Amino acid sequence: MKFHYVLTSSVTCACSEIEIIARRFSIRDREFLRRNYGGRNWRKLKDKPYVELHDGGSIRRAELHWYECHGIGKRNVKIKRWLD
Repeated sequence: MKFHYVLTSSVTCACSEIEIIARRFSIRDREFLRRNYGGRNWRKLKDKPYVELHDGGSIRRAELHWYECHGIGKRNVKIKRWLD
């Protein structure tokens, strides 16, 4: 499956279904994140918001995964699967 990276500005609704998938040492990419962005306490999260696509403005519900660290913000936001 090919993953699609999205801009956080294309997320149209801030749903409250955010879940923590992994944190700290259980994140496989933690060295990559530290080396490229800094920070120490990274978390991997997921949510299921509506996303505006670049094909002319259609809106679909998707499962998004991303990394987040205090003081740095969201990084590597990607669509894992479509829910509609």
